[in-house]
Amino acid sequence: MKCIWIPALALAGFCGASLASPATYSIDPEHSRPRFTYNHFGFSSQLGSVNKMTGKIMFDADAKAASVDLVIDMNSITSGLDLLDKHMRNADFLDTTKYPQATFKSTNVAFDGDRPVSISGNLTMHGISQPVTFSVTAFKRGPHGGLQNRDAVGGNATAVISRAAFGIGRYAPSVSDDVTITIGLEAIRD
Repeated sequence: MKCIWIPALALAGFCGASLASPATYSIDPEHSRPRFTYNHFGFSSQLGSVNKMTGKIMFDADAKAASVDLVIDMNSITSGLDLLDKHMRNADFLDTTKYPQATFKSTNVAFDGDRPVSISGNLTMHGISQPVTFSVTAFKRGPHGGLQNRDAVGGNATAVISRAAFGIGRYAPSVSDDVTITIGLEAIRD
């Protein structure tokens, strides 16, 4: 069960708006979380998340340009079961002692009009970097009512990765090699 979260994501949060461009936004750790799902022996889809992620988003509405830079704390992975969490963190899988962080750095954000539709970049996990493309499934930019109407960006993005591509493919195919990563993200303008 390799958890991949890139999480990249951070993703979905770059949407056009009426403020001067370019603008830099910091990930809101209280409302940003990579989640992952994988198939377990063909019986069920299992869900986990990573509870600590930091990073920056740059968004330039005028140029229709954006970038995402995320750091994911792999020691904050959780499945809801302490024994499974310890198993995922050990040297057989994520080896969080040796690789405590995963990162995602975008290389391209594609737009359809004012809407970002995909975020491509490099996910580095378990000491291996691989290209990953997230599909942006929702986004919003504007005043955040829960944070004194400060300018914010947010959204959701999803991608499928191969555990084996990151050297963490143990127990496949019983535990699926494919892992779906979904990132829900909010970021506040600096």
